[in-house]
Amino acid sequence: MTAALHTLLEHAERKRDDALAALLRAEAAVRRLQAQADQLRAYRDDYRTRHPALGGRSVGIEALRCHQDFMQRLDQALHQQADQQQACEARHTVLRGELVAEEMRVASVRKLLERRGQAAQVQASRQEQRRSDEGAQTQFRRSDEGAHGAGWRLGSEAVPATR
Repeated sequence: MTAALHTLLEHAERKRDDALAALLRAEAAVRRLQAQADQLRAYRDDYRTRHPALGGRSVGIEALRCHQDFMQRLDQALHQQADQQQACEARHTVLRGELVAEEMRVASVRKLLERRGQAAQVQASRQEQRRSDEGAQTQFRRSDEGAHGAGWRLGSEAVPATR
């Protein structure tokens, strides 16, 4: 029984460790996506400051369209990045819940092992006490038989012998 519980504990710990590793990977992905989003925002803001008509300069319509098209693509990229980051954060939340569940399983199995160990100790203590009591009782009977057996005579009357 104990071997099965230890095997169960090892399995639960392995699943918990796998859940922890997945959570750590998800956290790294969230950080990486956040850093990418920050870089993309900084690039967009920097590119916005390089507007061709900034400062009253005259530029061709083609340069303005090119700049606006690229700004739109940057905004689209930021929206996609935000969607990816939101999905990654949702996955992170799910994985955190799974890790908590696995940690609770490990704790439950450990508690069960602890209770079984305590029950085994109580049982062993009771058996030891029983053996000790039986041994003392046997010894008492032997000493009682030796003391009383020699002191009593057989016959019509039973009278204790004087010591």
